[in-house]
Amino acid sequence: MLKNVAALLLDEVHPFELGVLSEVFGLDRSEEGLPVHDFAVVSAEGPELRTHAGFTIRTEHGLERLEEADLIAVPAGSNFTERRHPEEALAALRRAVERGARVLSVCSGAYVLGAAGLLDGRRCTTHWRHAAELARRYPKAIVEPDVLYVDEGPVITSAGTASGIDACLHLVRQEYGQDAANTIARRMVVPPHRDGGQAQYISRPLPRSACDTVGSTLAWMEHHLDQEMSVEQLAGLAHMSPRTFARRFQQETGTTPYRWLLRQRVLLAQHLLETSDLTVDTIAGRTGFGTAATLRHQFVRTLGTTPNAYRRTFRGPAGTVPDVA
Repeated sequence: MLKNVAALLLDEVHPFELGVLSEVFGLDRSEEGLPVHDFAVVSAEGPELRTHAGFTIRTEHGLERLEEADLIAVPAGSNFTERRHPEEALAALRRAVERGARVLSVCSGAYVLGAAGLLDGRRCTTHWRHAAELARRYPKAIVEPDVLYVDEGPVITSAGTASGIDACLHLVRQEYGQDAANTIARRMVVPPHRDGGQAQYISRPLPRSACDTVGSTLAWMEHHLDQEMSVEQLAGLAHMSPRTFARRFQQETGTTPYRWLLRQRVLLAQHLLETSDLTVDTIAGRTGFGTAATLRHQFVRTLGTTPNAYRRTFRGPAGTVPDVA
């Protein structure tokens, strides 16, 4: 049973992510029949830590407090993607996993777990903006860049900000059952369950600056998403053979032309659903999917939700319009 929980903080910690951990594991909800955790905030870098919001946090607990924790949770922090993390903290995380404890990261907290070697050979995630760098820095990690959280044995990683709530509730659900997770979710006024495989809402999957050879072709593709296109046609635009083009495209984008095109079409559909009152059928035509049924199929497959549900998320119930004109 999960009884002892420690939040491991480093300098420039993000208060929201720490607040998520405190809200789920640090509050006494025994009057509602929920278990009470022995919760502690632990500093890896002295008794006083700065937050990225401009205020400081003081705590009496040092790294020795981690030795008795059943769960060590690492919230996000500024520059976690670049900085070196204290070896003493990394060693404490490794010891915790070796003795059977769990570790959980929120957003860029995954970099701390990666530095400890705990992501090696494991599926994991982080905020989509940091996923490529996480994979580069820790090549033995199996990074899934577009999911909300990943539970891989004793190591749980979650994506940006609010997905930390999903990962924490997932852990509560495992330990205490659905009713306990639902009770906490109601108190927090959040959905009681979003599946870990639901996609993050990514604004753009690839920085254009990374594409030296096929960049102009990508630009053309973006401006003609409503049109049918083939690898042969795209290779002609790039003045390459289809085989060379496909290889170069994969090298520079990390994916195939078809998958890149599909993702761009979904991104355009997301934008139109957020910003316009166009029907789903009209959006399907403008994004190259052809029909509302095809758009719905690809939308659910990519994002784990329907176009109208997505529109309600970003615009409220009043934003829903019929599928067809």
